[in-house]
Amino acid sequence: MRETHIDWSVDVFRVLRGFDVRMIAHVPDAGLIRLLDLCRNDADMPLVPLTTEEEGIALLAGAWLGGRRGALLMQSSGVGNCINMLSLAKTCAFPLLMVVTMRGESGETNPWQVPMGHIAGDVLRLSGMRVEHAAIAGEAGPAAAAAADHVFHRGGRAAVLIGQQVIGVKTFEDGS
Repeated sequence: MRETHIDWSVDVFRVLRGFDVRMIAHVPDAGLIRLLDLCRNDADMPLVPLTTEEEGIALLAGAWLGGRRGALLMQSSGVGNCINMLSLAKTCAFPLLMVVTMRGESGETNPWQVPMGHIAGDVLRLSGMRVEHAAIAGEAGPAAAAAADHVFHRGGRAAVLIGQQVIGVKTFEDGS
């Protein structure tokens, strides 16, 4: 499973670089470790850790006003925290790119992750976001490219959902 995780992270990182993303807002998540490490090691892509996911939307609005492209990286459980702030992106029509690692899908062992994991894509769509889903590692790069194109070339808002089968199922026993 580790090999798959590395592949999708590298593919998504290359897309972010290719679309000149220069700021990464994120809430730390084990499923994002490799991608966050790649961004951290790129001097032109500063990471801004958040205390809650909705802060990232306001941060990226400011980045856009300042001429900088950014992306918000988080876990699916944080989508619910963003509902009100997603109206800011829609109303003000600024580009918003999100990369969301999914929980609550098939094989989930933590019952608290299931409700938002089942509705995250629908919540994002209802909030005016285009949603791309990568169910296997090889789909992550193309999904990220389609979302970034929609965001940065068409002025839209989009989220890439990285499926739980891609990041791996977390269990309580392994400490993740």
